[in-house]
Amino acid sequence: MTEWVAKQRKSLANNYPLMTGILVWCSLIVVSSLYITLPLVSVFVSSFHVTPSTAAWTSSAFSFFYAIGFLLFSPLSDRYGRKQMMMSGLVALLLITPTLGFVTNLSSLIVLRALQGLAAATFAPAVLAYVVEMFPAHKRVTTIGFVSTGFLLAGIAGQLFSSIISQSLGWPYVFYFLGGLYLVCAILLGSLVPNGAIHQTTAGARAPLKQIAAVLFRKSLFVCYIITVTLLFSFVGMYTALGSYLTQTPFQLNPDQILLVRAAGILGMILSLFAGRLVAKFGVKRVLQAGLGLAAAGLSIVGFSSNLSILIVMSVIFVGGISVTVPTLISLVGSTVGHARGTAISLYSFILFIGATLGPIVVLNLLKLGSYFLTFEALAVVLCIALCSSFFIKIQEV
Repeated sequence: MTEWVAKQRKSLANNYPLMTGILVWCSLIVVSSLYITLPLVSVFVSSFHVTPSTAAWTSSAFSFFYAIGFLLFSPLSDRYGRKQMMMSGLVALLLITPTLGFVTNLSSLIVLRALQGLAAATFAPAVLAYVVEMFPAHKRVTTIGFVSTGFLLAGIAGQLFSSIISQSLGWPYVFYFLGGLYLVCAILLGSLVPNGAIHQTTAGARAPLKQIAAVLFRKSLFVCYIITVTLLFSFVGMYTALGSYLTQTPFQLNPDQILLVRAAGILGMILSLFAGRLVAKFGVKRVLQAGLGLAAAGLSIVGFSSNLSILIVMSVIFVGGISVTVPTLISLVGSTVGHARGTAISLYSFILFIGATLGPIVVLNLLKLGSYFLTFEALAVVLCIALCSSFFIKIQEV
């Protein structure tokens, strides 16, 4: 298998930029599905005559099954191939997604969103494992940085796409157009991205569960997973609190101004594109620790700053720290486990989005108990714990 991968890498030397572009595009479109219903909650409330908390399940159902899907599909990309899993997910998405536009009740919409989340879960771990496996070491972290940037940009792009289409044509067209984009993704991936390696195995049905347990409790990986849960936990948690925080004195911003503050975070995401060069120069562990340190410092200052300009700059620094940490940590996890890459990265993805699920819940409860200052500082402390944990990672540099 190693010789086969080496031959594939050699034959694709001139195609890495094209492959990277396609993988980033597909990652952006797939993960955008997670966020498209956030601006539609009020639309669903009026269309289906339900409460906002009930309408919010159109997002929660997707998120829950998206996270669970990472574990369900974790062994399959190892067994059947990375590209095969990505293609299967895209085909399922292009069939399920347009159907959402035809539903006439919220219950059906929630069920289909759950199925959509399950289908989308095939993509992220497979594409990350594909990059780790098929790209040479000197390109790997940079490529993961591009893919991770696509994942992060999806949080903004998905909401903008949904808002523009629903306001212009109606909410069903959000799903019609998204289904068309999945078709484009499937064509590009199927025709221009080569197959990865397939690991032959005769393991039984319980083997994947044993593999997950073995990967989870490997010492260095366990520490990595502790860090992992803090990333989107703090990222989503921070932006959950930020919106209402900016409506308070002394800021008193309107929704359009708040959107601009959120959008400023895109500047921080650019740092992920330089993760590969930073790792090559300083080493994966130092870059990981620097990213966590930046994120913790930025978030801490956001908590007690009353100056809007400083707050925006610190939010960009926070996002930059998270953005450089994500690809570095993925590369670190994927390079530690050999043939179990698919399982390790799927478990990473599961834990990452469990953090994203817990972030808003914890933040909203903290806001009930205390102040915005307490909430932001608590999130910063979580990142400090992650930073301290990183000193216990003992692996070879990649």
